[in-house]
This record gives sequence, C-alpha cells and structure tokens, in this order.
Amino acid sequence: MLVDTDVVIWYMRGESLAAEELDKLSSFQISVVTYMELVQGMRTKKELESMRRGLKAWRTRILFLDELISTKAMMLVEQHFHSHSLRVADSLIGATAIAHNLILLTGNTKHYRVVKALKLKEFVLRSRKGKAVGGRKKGR
Repeated sequence: MLVDTDVVIWYMRGESLAAEELDKLSSFQISVVTYMELVQGMRTKKELESMRRGLKAWRTRILFLDELISTKAMMLVEQHFHSHSLRVADSLIGATAIAHNLILLTGNTKHYRVVKALKLKEFVLRSRKGKAVGGRKKGR
C-alpha cells in the first residue's frame, strides 16, 4: 500500500480514522515526494523528529524516484494536466504506485481518478456530523 500525503497529515493532526486506517497496515510505503511534502509542513525540528519516529514505528519504506517513475509521471502530466489539472507531485506519487504495482490510499481521489492504470483505495474522513471530509461520500 502506498499512502498519500493527506492521509499521513490527517493522522498527524490526531484524526482517529486516519490512525485506524494506518494501524490496520503492518507496514506501508510512501513516495519520497510525500516525505518531502511532510517535511515542508513541519514547523519545528521537534515536529520533524516526531514524524521520523512515527514513520520508523510504522516500518514505513520510502520509495525513491527512478527513470521508470519519472517517465510515467511525465506521460501522466502530458496526458492529464490540461484536461484535469494533474500536478507534478500527484503525477509522481501516482506513477510511483503504478511502477510498484501498489494501491494508493488517498483522500484526494479526484486528483487521481483520471489515471486509469492507478489502483485507488479511498480514505474518507467523517466529520462529527457524519459528512464526508477530505474525500467523497461512499456510494456516489
């Protein structure tokens, strides 16, 4: 399972549904792009160290970019940027999942739905009133 940046962020914000979803996994992978996005979101070195400890505790494997992933991402941007605004980070994360034949766990399915070769598992965060947050409602 490749976990998208948003799911890790929800966990770090203390969202129990994100914790439950990640705790179901014996281990998981993240793209190096996700790692860099997480680092950029850390406000202090203490937060950065806490994030590193969490990733280590989950036995998270960071998947690095290579020529295959770069080529797939380049093609995805060419195919989908103008029609669906697919961004560089999302294309690299999606291409990483495709190249490693992994399911991508994400709350941002709208970013990836256009990529037919990508296997998605949607993470839906429910607000306190039961409405979907960070993903679309199931059944739609």
